[in-house]
Amino acid sequence: MASTLPSRRNFLALAGLTALSVSMTAACGTGGTGGSGGGASADGKVRFEWWNIATTEPGKSLFPQIATAFTTAHPNVAINTTSLENEAFKSKLTATTSSGKLPDVFQTWGGGVLQQQVDAGLVEDLTDLLDWSSELTPVSLQAYQFGGRTYGVPYDIGMVGFWYNKKLFAKAGIATPPATWAEFLDDVRKLKAAGVTPIALAGKEKWPGHYYWAYLAMRVAGLPALEKAATTKDFTGAGFVQAGVHLKELVDLQPFQTAFLGAGYATPGGQAATMGNGKAAMELMGQWGPSVQKDAGADLGADLGFFPFPTVDGGVGRATEVFGGGGGFALRKGAPKEALDFLKFFVLENESKLLASNGYLPVVKGAESQLTDANKKVVAGSLVKATGFQLFLDQAYPPAVGQEVNDSVADLIAGKKTPEQVTASITEAAKSA
Repeated sequence: MASTLPSRRNFLALAGLTALSVSMTAACGTGGTGGSGGGASADGKVRFEWWNIATTEPGKSLFPQIATAFTTAHPNVAINTTSLENEAFKSKLTATTSSGKLPDVFQTWGGGVLQQQVDAGLVEDLTDLLDWSSELTPVSLQAYQFGGRTYGVPYDIGMVGFWYNKKLFAKAGIATPPATWAEFLDDVRKLKAAGVTPIALAGKEKWPGHYYWAYLAMRVAGLPALEKAATTKDFTGAGFVQAGVHLKELVDLQPFQTAFLGAGYATPGGQAATMGNGKAAMELMGQWGPSVQKDAGADLGADLGFFPFPTVDGGVGRATEVFGGGGGFALRKGAPKEALDFLKFFVLENESKLLASNGYLPVVKGAESQLTDANKKVVAGSLVKATGFQLFLDQAYPPAVGQEVNDSVADLIAGKKTPEQVTASITEAAKSA
């Protein structure tokens, strides 16, 4: 969810870390004592550091239980756990990375930040060590893979789509969710005509708005175009401009709640609360949407539904190509082998507990059958059928580029930039990164 998105503004410049990482790796060795101090200790136990962001339920209770179960089964292992609130975690990890160190096991969302850590030589290549990777869904692994190599292990995966209020759709005479962008815009008009606010949006936080432009770029230009742009650093192609044109079509209908530009996501009166309290018909959000709606506002219960982002007439993208992300863990270069044993235990042997907590979605093949929550079943089912996957753009691209996507799309939604200016700004950021 929002709180799991890595900061895009102040991640360290990794220039110069390569030399640091060389000396660190030499000092570490497999099972060594470099990095954050993992390795054999005076009492003969193998100790390693585990940094995570499990400061709220269900992870706050569940993660320590899993760690205790592992050390009970492996009495020669001790785990030093550090659980930090998301922003505090990112700040601490940035400071630690800038000194050429990483914890033995650390939370990651993959994408651009992890790739920078990999490029600096600070992260263990797990490709030849994960003899159990075939048990994981390919879509869950994708964010942690670069150049055909794997550098992280997922424990959660999800996608963004439209959560909608069935009662408000019925009030506007909408029988079924829209399948195309043209139908979507028509439904926005019907909702407005019925006196219903069509969409809740946290304009202040920017990242929710980037979902619209990213999905439209996927639907118009296609996933290969997004991949190519990451390499050429050029986002000025017609498909990207057209994504902005379509988003402006929506903005021009004034579909968002009053004062949306100043609204937060999970704050009182923000996007999630507006949706949960039945004051808007839709929100474009990830798999965590229903739980945040409930926490910030109210539980829509059986009135809540989900549908994938519509296709765009003339576009090359398909409805089965999804946009999203999840959480995972990576290992520092030279972390003890027991750290990887722990990840296998965490993900494979505790998948049922993770799913039963109702806080995570499956990364193990076939585990979606264990889900009981109707909304999570819908999202998991969409992921199983996915024919393509795109990580959040503010994670997939280098930090400066991801931040510019968020900023420029926010400016488009606020009427401060044209579609062409959005693509020019993102391109400029990409070429400067």
